[in-house]
Amino acid sequence: MKEVSPMDMTKTRQFYIDGAWVDASSDAGIAFADPATEQQTGSIAAGTAADVDRAVIAARRAFDSFSQTTVAERRALLGRIQAQLEARAEDLAQAMTREMGAAISFSRSTQVPFGIAHIRAAIEVLGDYDFLVRQGTTAILREPIGVCGLITPWNWPLYQITAKVGPAIAAGCTVVLKPSELSPLSAILFAQVMHDAGTPAGVFNMVTGTGPEVGAAIASHPGVDMVSITGSVRAGVQVAQAAAVTVKRVVQELGGKSPNILLPDADFTRVVPLGIASGMRNVGQSCSAPTRMIVPTERLEEVEALAREHAATLVVGDPKDPETTMGPVANRAQYDRVQQMIRVGIEEGARLICGGPGRPEGITQGFYARPTVFSGVQSAMRIAQEEIFGPVLCILPYESEEEAVAIANDTVFGLGGHVQSADLERARRVARQIRSGQVHINHPAWDAHAAFGGYKQSGNGREYGVFGMEECLETKAILGFFPG
Repeated sequence: MKEVSPMDMTKTRQFYIDGAWVDASSDAGIAFADPATEQQTGSIAAGTAADVDRAVIAARRAFDSFSQTTVAERRALLGRIQAQLEARAEDLAQAMTREMGAAISFSRSTQVPFGIAHIRAAIEVLGDYDFLVRQGTTAILREPIGVCGLITPWNWPLYQITAKVGPAIAAGCTVVLKPSELSPLSAILFAQVMHDAGTPAGVFNMVTGTGPEVGAAIASHPGVDMVSITGSVRAGVQVAQAAAVTVKRVVQELGGKSPNILLPDADFTRVVPLGIASGMRNVGQSCSAPTRMIVPTERLEEVEALAREHAATLVVGDPKDPETTMGPVANRAQYDRVQQMIRVGIEEGARLICGGPGRPEGITQGFYARPTVFSGVQSAMRIAQEEIFGPVLCILPYESEEEAVAIANDTVFGLGGHVQSADLERARRVARQIRSGQVHINHPAWDAHAAFGGYKQSGNGREYGVFGMEECLETKAILGFFPG
């Protein structure tokens, strides 16, 4: 088996196109830094529209044959990809710790396994999916849409790549991937995985670069049949506008400000620590993080004490240290945003329960933020409305169940939601009223097959499992296909 170490920088100035590593069309590069030290550690090739065109041409050429492969052939390919990812799990974990500062324990336990799970889910979906359904004398066929342009973010670098690439391959589509320029190392390793898994030339292509250059070229390219982006609302809007000219399908998984409603009968000693942990998982850099904890007014002091107690157990430090539970924020721009919003919360009059601006005590360099909890937050405050994308959580009080639901829905976003209650029927009733694409009741296990996507400004379309694959399929009806 070919091995590629995350420390091997030979591929960072190349693209993966048509089954081979190729040189970029220009010498321009994009520097990236280690967020734990703030020091530049390398640079990647800055792709252009010409590089995207090369990748799309390769993908279009490969589509003719790959779209005709059997389910068994695609399952076998996905199985080889899964095996390669499992064999390189430690390399991938080390790469993500280096490129985005994820604590190595989190990279090993979550970032890598959840990324592999999307490939496994694609294999499972293919196990019983019917691409042709009889409807009287009519056949309803589901056929691969074509070339898929995939734009992924820096916060869950492998996880978001596999969530898009796995379903596209399962559907019989070919791919042009633009990973985030801020977390490129795991993407380079993934491209080598695709190569070593025996992916046919042109089926998977990767061009690194910026959103305004490479992302825009993918979105507007007439040879791309659908584009899927995970990113900010601003980036999602720009992609949709660029894609509109060629009338291609657009799938957007964008921002979030997810609520976590604690009903009065919940076990607060259990769900408050779990809520803090969920909101601050991945240093709070998750679009679906439940960063608004909505609690009964009469239990506010209890919740504050429990929140403060759990936040104190978080170990912020060197992400390479196995004892660390929270590394740095992933990059300078995001660190500055987190610090700004913490100051905004203080200026708005929210009560600081723990944390605050600046680095944790004893840390003098790196993009480290203090785990911060605000209480007495009102829904109109910016910290309750804007996605902060850092270890900052808001506690909002409510007087009635109706008010709790109203607060939960008082946002332009609708990606995730949580409900905690000892009464499952009551929790179900509240969950049905939350306007979001996914709701968790009592902190269930993660499900790689559960539809994921947003209402409102959180996006359009769905990912994961069969829902992600169907975004990569067209529906064709052939009347008279079957005899009468």
